[in-house]
Amino acid sequence: MSNRVLSVGSQFPAFKKKAVVSIEKGKEFTDLTNEFASKDGKWTVMFWWPKDFTFVCPTEIAEFNKKAGEFSDRDTVLIGASTDSEFVHAAWRRDHADLRDLKFPMLADTSKSLADELGILDQDEKIAYRATYIIDPQGIVRWVSINDLNVGRNVQEVIRVLDALQTDELCPCNWKKGEETLTTQLSLN
Repeated sequence: MSNRVLSVGSQFPAFKKKAVVSIEKGKEFTDLTNEFASKDGKWTVMFWWPKDFTFVCPTEIAEFNKKAGEFSDRDTVLIGASTDSEFVHAAWRRDHADLRDLKFPMLADTSKSLADELGILDQDEKIAYRATYIIDPQGIVRWVSINDLNVGRNVQEVIRVLDALQTDELCPCNWKKGEETLTTQLSLN
């Protein structure tokens, strides 16, 4: 078992996992691979949560869903993931009002192999930490953020960092899309 978190500059691992993409009978599941976004030249944001049918997790998933259009506008594919099975994901989506109309797949890492390879598997409970990866179109990890199991993440910060990475320029602290980058400021001098 790995304790080392896959970090910035690393190639995101190849995977093929089941994912829930719908609650419509007969159309719930699909196979998802690491080529899901990169084949179309898109960025990927993959965010992990510890367990389905819990309390903090649906607040994050619902917030990512509310912002799904903002990710799409940035040529970015969202993938949610946990170590729960695709059947548990499907049941949770049917059961929880905020999860019924998700605009992104819920990846099921039932073998825990991807979470382990990423280094985000809690060694005691064997569940994933609240990890977020921004992956560029070449499959390179460009940003990683990991929260303790009890603390939800800030989806707006994920968007801010994605915007900064997509400029391919130097972006100062608290930079927001539309503001000058340091590269722009340096070239003006």
